[in-house]
Amino acid sequence: MKIHVHPQPQSLLNAFMVMFIIHSVQIGVGVQGFQRIIYGDAGHDAWISVALSGVVTCFIGFIMVKTLNYYESSDLYGIQQDVYGKWLGTCMNALYIFYCMGSFLVVIRNYIEVLQAWVFPEVPTWFLSLTLMMLVLYGVLAGFRVIAGVSFFSVFLAFWLLILLAYPIQFSHWSNLLPILESNATEILKGTYSMTFTVIGFELIYFFYPFIKEKNKVQTYMQIGLLYTSLLYVAIMIVALSYFSGGQLERTIWGTLSLFKIVRLPFIERFEYVAITFWMLMILPNLMLYLWSASRGFTRMFGEKRRKVFTWGLSFILFGCIQLFVTRQQINSLNNVFAQMAFFVVYGYPLFLFLIVWLKKKVFRKGVKS
Repeated sequence: MKIHVHPQPQSLLNAFMVMFIIHSVQIGVGVQGFQRIIYGDAGHDAWISVALSGVVTCFIGFIMVKTLNYYESSDLYGIQQDVYGKWLGTCMNALYIFYCMGSFLVVIRNYIEVLQAWVFPEVPTWFLSLTLMMLVLYGVLAGFRVIAGVSFFSVFLAFWLLILLAYPIQFSHWSNLLPILESNATEILKGTYSMTFTVIGFELIYFFYPFIKEKNKVQTYMQIGLLYTSLLYVAIMIVALSYFSGGQLERTIWGTLSLFKIVRLPFIERFEYVAITFWMLMILPNLMLYLWSASRGFTRMFGEKRRKVFTWGLSFILFGCIQLFVTRQQINSLNNVFAQMAFFVVYGYPLFLFLIVWLKKKVFRKGVKS
C-alpha cells in the first residue's frame, strides 16, 4: 500500500466543502432523540453536557487534522501502514473498516426504526433497507465528489426543518433550566460521554483529507463545521428542556421529532410525517460517507480496480446484518455497544495516534539526522 494518496485533479474539492461535509455527517439519527438520554444523566443541566461535548469535539477535530498535516497527502489507512508497519497496520486498517461498517449499520437501522414507528408501520425492514441501499450505492459508486455534493445540498435543503424548531419556543417555560449547575460534575461528564453516539462522524476527515485541495485551510473549515454543529445541538437541547417537563422528557424517545408534532401549518395536518421523510436527506450523507470509507479501505489494500466489487460486497453484507436487528431491545443493545466502541475510536485513539506520529516525525527523525 502506498502511504501517500494523490487523487486525480478532477476529484479534488475546495477546502470550504469540509465544513459542509463535517456538519452533514454529524447531523444524523442521533439528533432525533438525544435529549432523553442526556437528561437522564445530567438533568436540566443537560445543555451544559452538550456544550462541553462540543468543546471536546473541536479539540479532537484539531488533533485529527494536526495528525494529517504531518503527511503530504495521506489518509488514516496510509498513516497506520506507515506507523505500525505492514502487518499490524493492515490489522488496524481492518478494524477501522469494521468500525465504518458498524457506523453504517447503526445509522440505517435507527432511521428505519423511526420510519416504521412513525410513518410506515406495515412496511417490512428489508424493503426500506433495500430502497435506502440503492440510493446510497448510487452515490458511492459515482465517487467522492457526488457524495460531497449530496452533503452540501443536504445542509441547505434540511435547514428549514431546523428553523421550524423555533416554533415550540412560544410554549416554552424557561424556568425549567433553573437552577443552573444543580447536577454535579460527574453527572455532567456522564452526559457529555452519552453525547458520543450523537456527534460522531467528524472522524471521517481521516479518509477524505487527500481529496481536499487547500490543505492549509482544512483546520479552519473543520472547526467552523464542528462549532456550527455544536451550537445547533445546544440550541435544540435548550428548546427541549424548556418545552418539556422533566417527566415528559424522560418518557419521550424521539425528543426532536416530538417537537415537530406541535407545528401547525394550514396545508399540513401531521407535519412530523414531512419532517421524518425529509430527514432522509440528512441521513444519506452519513450512509454514503461511511460506506465509501469502508470500501476505500479495501481498495487501498487491494487496488482501485476492484472498488466496485468491494462496494457491492460490503452492501450485501450490511443488508443481511440489518435484518438481524428486529426488536427495540436489539436495536438499543446495538446502539449501546457501538457507542462504547465509538468513544474509544473517535475520542481516545486520535490522541494516541497523534503522539505516535509526532514521535516518529519529530523525535525519531531528528535522532536519525543527528
